[in-house]
Amino acid sequence: MSIFTQNVDWAMKFVREVESGNLMVNWGTQWRADLMPYGGVKESGMGKEGPKYAIEEMTELKMAIFHLDS
Repeated sequence: MSIFTQNVDWAMKFVREVESGNLMVNWGTQWRADLMPYGGVKESGMGKEGPKYAIEEMTELKMAIFHLDS
C-alpha cells in the first residue's frame, strides 16, 4: 500500500491506524529492501516473507538444559 502526502503528522496517523502489512509513504509499492519483511495481515497471505522469515521457516528450535554438578 502507498500513500502520498507532504503532511508528516497525517502520514504518521495513517501508519498507526491502517491495517496493512506494508506501507510506503511517498513511494510506490514496487520498492522493497531485501531485509524488510513482506506480507499481509489477518487472512491475507500465509505469514511474512524475507530472509529472516525464510530462516525461521526452515529452522526447528530445540532447547536443551544441562544440570551439571559443581
